[in-house]
Amino acid sequence: MTKRELVLNTLKGEVADIVPTSFSLHFPPEKKYGQASVEAHLDFFKKTDTDIIKIMNENLYPSCPSLFCASDLSRVKAFGRDAGFIQAETDLVKAVLDKADPSAFSVCTIQGACASFVHIFRPQYQALSDIRALHKKFYKENKNAVLDAIKRISETQCLMVESVLDAGCDGIYYAALGGEASLFSREEFEEVQAPFDKQIMEIAKKRGKTVILHMCKSDLDIGRFSSYAPYCDVVNWGVYENSISLDEGAQVFPDKVLMGGLANRTGLLVDGSAEDIRRQVHSIRRNMAGKRFILGADCTLATNQDISKVKAAVDAARDKI
Repeated sequence: MTKRELVLNTLKGEVADIVPTSFSLHFPPEKKYGQASVEAHLDFFKKTDTDIIKIMNENLYPSCPSLFCASDLSRVKAFGRDAGFIQAETDLVKAVLDKADPSAFSVCTIQGACASFVHIFRPQYQALSDIRALHKKFYKENKNAVLDAIKRISETQCLMVESVLDAGCDGIYYAALGGEASLFSREEFEEVQAPFDKQIMEIAKKRGKTVILHMCKSDLDIGRFSSYAPYCDVVNWGVYENSISLDEGAQVFPDKVLMGGLANRTGLLVDGSAEDIRRQVHSIRRNMAGKRFILGADCTLATNQDISKVKAAVDAARDKI
């Protein structure tokens, strides 16, 4: 069975005696773009041997300088498919897939509606908490200005999805921020974020491609994403960062493949031995026995991650237990 077949069988509901794997990390600044990024991806995949090739996306939505009040958002631009950041990511996808293991399953990271809204504020503002507070402030100040800006951003990100899928990806890894329980209410979330996330994910679903929904950061109210179920195939979130277990997540997304199991910046992938990692992965697999499951981490690994520990986890996912 090839890696791609293992992933596809898992998606279809066929539970094997091994589980597929997916891990990724943010590469250092000098390896985020161009040929250096291609080589960094290929080296990571060769050393870890993951079943899913997850191509990173540092080609972010362009910043919009001098955002001081909600009305300033009128200057946020929509872009066409020929935009430089879309073409740069598409070229990266093509170059990586041209040299990567052809038997692997591939997804490209897509920065979601909320994440892309965050990116337009940088480098003017750096802290995510500050930008998210401005998001709420602007929403209260002029809701329509915020919704119009996110609409333009989302329409552009739909073009990003189309482009990377045309480049050969089997699906997308949709990075959704915006789940903080303490910021927007669930009702506000349904207006300011949910329709736009669904619009972007639906592009991939309509083409019969796979969507991995990643719900990122702390203070996560995972329940507010329950209506996303028709638009995704796999769900992944901060199990350890938010103390939301795999079993608890399965109750919110009962018909979806679960991905995760390991912490990304703490725990055994940081300071455990290969044997410690093997035992933990075996324990996770036993707990997930009979369920559709992909072994991964809460989120991206640290840039200085010890790759041998990732390989130990991948190997343990393939042990017969």
